[in-house]
Amino acid sequence: MRPRPLVVFDRLDLLEWQLCQRVTRLNLFRPWRITLQAASRLGDWPIWVLLIAAQPWLQPDGAWRIMQYSSIALAAMAVYRLIKTRLCRERPFITYLDGVHCGEPARDRYSFPSGHTMHAVLFSVLVAAHTPWLLPIVLPLALLIAISRVGLGLHYISDVIAGGAIGYGFAFLSLYWMG
Repeated sequence: MRPRPLVVFDRLDLLEWQLCQRVTRLNLFRPWRITLQAASRLGDWPIWVLLIAAQPWLQPDGAWRIMQYSSIALAAMAVYRLIKTRLCRERPFITYLDGVHCGEPARDRYSFPSGHTMHAVLFSVLVAAHTPWLLPIVLPLALLIAISRVGLGLHYISDVIAGGAIGYGFAFLSLYWMG
């Protein structure tokens, strides 16, 4: 008998695979695929490192924010890795080899939760609290990063939702504890 979390994932996979299949067919449209790949690569790390490094120029107490943003991102990453390596939900393009098109190489075999989405939401909430004038840039980018994860066949929608929830939780805790 499979462990309970894996049985839940089996059920979710069946509910979500058809939508994943339809969404990843859009990868056949080259401009869309290139847009999703670019968003995914930005969500890897460069945009968030740039945001952290720019804090002294973006706000008066920016030097302190570098430490806050960095420490919360590292803590979120540790929890994300722990969850991902314990639950081991395979990516949609692996589970449904013939049905879900993969638009970009995956770093590993497992999809739950989406780390890209976790960081996109985490930093969007921190930007909303500290530099809201950046939201017109950060929010559309965060949304595109989340969409890219499903659109490239790397995640199920529930992976993205879970990643977003974890990112929001860490941002909320950071704002509560560090102000």
